[in-house]
Amino acid sequence: MNRVRIKNIFSEGNMGQALTVCGWVRSKRESKGVAFIALNDGSTQDTLQLVVPAETAAFNKLSGCNTGAAIRAEGVLKESLGKGQKYEVAVSDIEVFGDADPEKYPLQKKGHSLEFLREIGHLRPRTNTFGAVFRVRNVLSDAVHDFFQGRGFIWVHTPIITSSDCEGAGDMFTVTSLDLKKLPDGCNGDIDFSQDFFGRRAYLTVSGQLEAEFLAMSLGDVYTFGPTFRAENSNTSRHLSEFWMIEPEMAFADINDDMQLAEDFIHTLCGRVLEKCEAEIAFFEQYYKNTSINELRILSEKPFVRLSYTEAIKELEKSKDKFEFPVKWGLDLQSEHERYLTDKVFKGPVIVVDYPKDIKAFYMRQNPDGKTVAAMDVLVPKVGEIIGGSQREERLEVLEVRMQDMGIPLENMQWYLDLRRYGSAPHAGFGLGFERIVQYITGMSNIRDVIPCPRAPQSIRF
Repeated sequence: MNRVRIKNIFSEGNMGQALTVCGWVRSKRESKGVAFIALNDGSTQDTLQLVVPAETAAFNKLSGCNTGAAIRAEGVLKESLGKGQKYEVAVSDIEVFGDADPEKYPLQKKGHSLEFLREIGHLRPRTNTFGAVFRVRNVLSDAVHDFFQGRGFIWVHTPIITSSDCEGAGDMFTVTSLDLKKLPDGCNGDIDFSQDFFGRRAYLTVSGQLEAEFLAMSLGDVYTFGPTFRAENSNTSRHLSEFWMIEPEMAFADINDDMQLAEDFIHTLCGRVLEKCEAEIAFFEQYYKNTSINELRILSEKPFVRLSYTEAIKELEKSKDKFEFPVKWGLDLQSEHERYLTDKVFKGPVIVVDYPKDIKAFYMRQNPDGKTVAAMDVLVPKVGEIIGGSQREERLEVLEVRMQDMGIPLENMQWYLDLRRYGSAPHAGFGLGFERIVQYITGMSNIRDVIPCPRAPQSIRF
């Protein structure tokens, strides 16, 4: 078919060029002797105007070119005389692949609420908003790989099905081949998972971190980029049951290396979007007003403020603002506290480091003070935490005591402890929920609007 993408026409088009374009009709307007079709093929935010003169064979096919129809058009590229567009195509022929009933097609030329568009998830990528979201998501995905590959990291594929709970949260989806109508009884009235497919209870993974650790202990620097799952019954604008995680792990690295990597990573992602998606970000800035090109430029260039958790608590205690959640050393920071630090105190991104050990995971390295661990959170304006990471505990005896104190059975984690028995080394890493960064950069208020098929409680239609 040798079609030309509309994006390439706007960037590389030559006047007088004969070409073929394919796409979906956004609108059709007819007047005496001529018709105008706005066509979009998903490659760009913009539509291409097709001009169909009455004397052409294409004019007789306009009845099938209703909004939503998929068509192919042949013609010649010309300079547009209309406002707001550089090019148009003088059409000589049209082929209608599939019409759309104008009485039933749900995406008409008018504004639609995001709530309504979630009900037609299979069609919403055709809108300006979701076309822009998914193009930004694509550019960010590519930037993730470019960033790590350019620094010598190896992309590793950690398992989707696992027997371990990395975070110790317990909110995991069980994977089973047992007959749900005839579950085998075990001890204390529990299910006997020894009769299951894997011979023990299995879950969908919440994180690839632990596996990434043993790969880093052989390969040096690695990263994961894949789906993870949480069975939290959270119906919020910031939670999904299935989402993508980016988790780098570095051998021979400490918490300072980890913080620098995270800062460089955010700089790179924001810079790449500004380079590749300026039209999309301008669209979000105009219509959703939760993001701006200037804010992203600052985030792509401005050094991140670094302060300890203890210093952060002191800043919060000095505040005259009234917080919903209490501020006290030993309690975790809430979103309102994080946003106060980024938006009011430092007016930019912040990295908070050295959290109390009692509110952090077992694998984080304990600091010499005995009270804190080498953990860090990257906070960004308007949102709060967007990255969480730590230096990992590489000392066998310290890790064993920590796991015992937290009630984590050592027998299930001997492979993890082996990493501390055989060639242990300092290492560090972090995790970034990919949808969180897409949501932040696009300014979309609901995380369900930055992934094609959102999975959430009572939501698995598409």
